[in-house]
Amino acid sequence: MNQNTMNQTVVGIFDTATHAQQAAQQLKAAGFSLDDVDTISRDSKQGSNYYNNTGTTTEAAGDAAGRTGDSIGNFFSNLFGDDDDANRYSHVARNSHSMVTVHCKSADHAHKAAEIMDNAGALDVNEKAQQTGYKGNAMAAGNAAATTNDGVASAKVIEEKLQVGKRVEQTGGARLRSRIVERPVEASVRLREEHVSVDRKAVNRPATEADFDAFKEGNVEVTERAERAVVGKEARVVEEVTLGKKVTEHEEKIRETVRKTEVDVEQLGTKDVRNDQNRTK
Repeated sequence: MNQNTMNQTVVGIFDTATHAQQAAQQLKAAGFSLDDVDTISRDSKQGSNYYNNTGTTTEAAGDAAGRTGDSIGNFFSNLFGDDDDANRYSHVARNSHSMVTVHCKSADHAHKAAEIMDNAGALDVNEKAQQTGYKGNAMAAGNAAATTNDGVASAKVIEEKLQVGKRVEQTGGARLRSRIVERPVEASVRLREEHVSVDRKAVNRPATEADFDAFKEGNVEVTERAERAVVGKEARVVEEVTLGKKVTEHEEKIRETVRKTEVDVEQLGTKDVRNDQNRTK
C-alpha cells in the first residue's frame, strides 16, 4: 500500500473486490467521508459505483486499468514521479483486482487510512511484485551482491542459521481385540448306582411268634437309586490385559550444512597509467 502524505492520497491494492469494499466500509465507520473514498475494480465498474465516489482522476485511472496500462501508469506516476516505485505499483495494480484510494486532509488522517486498509487486507506491494515477476531497478539492485553509491562500495554478508524444531509422527502402536473361541473339555466323576438283589434260600425251623405276626399278605419294596452327572458352567476372570504408554527421551544430534557469505578485502596497489603517445620506440 502507498501513502503519499505530500499529496494526501492513500492507495490500497486488494486481491478481491470484497476486501476492497470491506476496507471502504471500515473507512466510513472510522469517520472518513465517502466523497473522499474511491473503490475501483479492474474488471468491473461496479466497484466504482458501489460507493458515492467523487469521479476523480483516481477513479478514472482505475476504471481504465483493465483497458490500458497507460492510464494506471500515469496515475501512479502522478503520485511517485517517473521512478521505479510508480512502475512497481502499476505492475501490482494490473495484476490485482481492486484498488481503494483515500484523499486525506492531513498526515495523521493519511496514517489512519493506511492502518485501516492494512488491517482490511491491503497487499504488500513489494511481496506481490516479486510473486508476479516484477523486475525493477530497485529490486534488481537489492538482489545484487554489491552496490555502490557515490563511490562507496558495500557487500552484503548473509549467514544461514540452523533452526531445529520437533514434530510428532506415529511410529507404531498396539490394539486390543477380544473374541470368543470354543474348545472341548472333559472331566472325570465317580458315580454310584444301587441294584436290588434277590437271595432265596431254603430253611427248615419251627415258626416263631414273629413269624406268625408276618404270616399275612403284604408287599415288601426295595428301591434302587443311581447318581447322574450334572453339568454347570461358571464364568471367572482369569486374566486382565491393559494397554498403556510410557514416555522415554533420547538426545539426537542433527548434522546439517549452513552457508555464509565471506567477504575478502584485497588491497589494491598503485597502478602506473601511461599515455601510449609518450612512449618511445
